[in-house]
Amino acid sequence: MLNNLGLFLMKRSFLSPDTEAYVEGDGSIRLTYKELNASCNRLANALVAADIKPGERVGLLLMNSREFMEAYYALAKVGAVVVPLNWRLVPDELEFILKDSGAQRLIYGEEFVESVADLHSRGDKTDIKQWLQVQGNEEVAFFAESYQDFRDTAPDTEPPVTAGDDDMLYIMYTSGTTGLPKGVVHTHNTAIWGLITIGATAEYQAGDRYLACLPMFHVGALTPLAVNVWAGVTNVVMRSFDPIRAWELIQEEKITIGLAVPAMLNFMVQVPNYEQYDYSSLRWMMTGAAPVPAALTLQYHEMGIGVLQVYGLTESCGPACLMDSANAIRKPESTGRAFFHTDIRIVDENMQDCALGEAGEVWVKGRHVMREYWNRPDATAETLVDGWLRTGDVATMDAEGFVAIQDRIKDMIISGGENVYPAEIEGVLMTHDAISEAAVIGQASAKWGESPLAIVVRTDDNLTEADVLRYCEGKLAGYKQPKAAAFIDEIPRNPSGKILKRLLREQFPKQAPV
Repeated sequence: MLNNLGLFLMKRSFLSPDTEAYVEGDGSIRLTYKELNASCNRLANALVAADIKPGERVGLLLMNSREFMEAYYALAKVGAVVVPLNWRLVPDELEFILKDSGAQRLIYGEEFVESVADLHSRGDKTDIKQWLQVQGNEEVAFFAESYQDFRDTAPDTEPPVTAGDDDMLYIMYTSGTTGLPKGVVHTHNTAIWGLITIGATAEYQAGDRYLACLPMFHVGALTPLAVNVWAGVTNVVMRSFDPIRAWELIQEEKITIGLAVPAMLNFMVQVPNYEQYDYSSLRWMMTGAAPVPAALTLQYHEMGIGVLQVYGLTESCGPACLMDSANAIRKPESTGRAFFHTDIRIVDENMQDCALGEAGEVWVKGRHVMREYWNRPDATAETLVDGWLRTGDVATMDAEGFVAIQDRIKDMIISGGENVYPAEIEGVLMTHDAISEAAVIGQASAKWGESPLAIVVRTDDNLTEADVLRYCEGKLAGYKQPKAAAFIDEIPRNPSGKILKRLLREQFPKQAPV
C-alpha cells in the first residue's frame, strides 16, 4: 500500500472517531476526527468528479481554518499537490508563485476576493482554471464557485488513493537570495518522516490539546498539524494570532501544548494582568524561527511552562534541532540537539567536520529533507550534497551534542517569525528612478525581533525617507517592507562586487523604530 499522508487522517478517524480534531478559535466549529475525515472525503470526491489528476497543483489562499486543514488532507488523498500561499503577499507575488508552480485550481477565502479578482483579470498570467471561494457573508465572485456547495455535493466515502511515497505532496515557496521565491518540494514520504520525527522527539502525551496560532501556510504550522493527526491530539486553531485570545483559549480549552514564534510569546507576557488567566494546564510551548531571549525562556519557566526552542527549515519539513524543557534553562544559548530521526553536522569551508566548539555551517540529514527545489536544479544541487541539506546557518556544537546558532551565512532577516530576504527588497528599490544603489539589512526591533532597514544611494537629493518607504507599499507584502530608510554616498562592496553588509551593520547599529 502507498504511504499517503491523507490515510493518516482516515486511520485516526477509525481509531479515535469521537476525539475532537479541530476547534475553531472562536468556538464556532468543533469537529471530531470522524467528522473531519468525512468532510475531507467529500471534498476529495468532488475534486475527483471535477477531473483532478494526480500531480496537479492546487493553490490554497486561506486563513487558518477547517477548510485549509480539510483541503490539505483531501488533496493528499487524491494525489494532488498543495501550494500553500502566504496571504500577506500582493497579487504580483502571488502571480509568480501560481505561474511557477503551474497551479490549475485555487481555493481562497472571501477576505482575499479583491486580490483574487485582480489575479483572475490577468488571464493567462496564471494557469488557474477553477476558482473555489470559501463563502461567508459575501456573494461568491462571478468567476468562482462556492467551495462549500462544491464540497457538499459529493459523498463522504473514502476516495481511491492513486499517489504516495515519493510523489509530491506540497510545494512551499520560500524567498531566495536571488529575490525570486523557490518552491520547496516535499513528498508524502518526507512529510510523513517529518511528523514521525517530531512525534518521536517532542514531549507529547495522550489527550493533549494543541494551540495552533502560526499561519498554516508555514511549515511550522503544517507539519505540527500533521503530527497532531498522527498522535490523536486536538487542534485548537486561531484564525490569526491575538495574545489576549491566546490566554483565553488556554484557559477555556485547557490547552496543554502549542507553538508560537518568540515575538508571539513576548506579546503574550505583555498582556496586562495575564496572570489572571488559568494556564495551569499548559506544559510547554515550542518556539523557533528566531533566537529566543534567555530572559523569555526563564520567565515562562518560572510560570511553570516549558519553552522548547526548535531549529528547523522549510527544506527539512521543520525538524533539525529541538531543545528539551529539562535543559532549556541550563543551556539558554542553545537550540538543542538533533531530532530523533535527524543527523546534524557542523562543517567548515572545506566540507570537513568542525571540532567541538568550532563555528561552521549546519548540515542536516534525515528522510524528512526536501526532494528538491521546484524547477531549480542548480539551487537543488547547491543545497543538497550527498543527502545532506546545507542550511547556510553558522553554529557550534558542544560535547553533549547541543547546537548553538551563531549567525546566518545568508543575509536573511527574520521579522515576527517571517523570513525576509534583502535581495527581494533591494530589487524593488532599484526600480526607483532616483535610487542608484540599494542594500537592506536587519535592525533589532523590540516588537518584531528584526525589521528591514533600506540603505540607498540617491541620485536626487530631494528623495526623502518617506518617499522610499512609500515606494515599497503595494510592491511587497507588509512584513517585507522597510520600516526605515537611510542614505549613504556609496554602498561598500568587496572586490567581486558583493555588498559588505557587515560594514553596514556596524555603520547603522541603532534599533529599528518598529
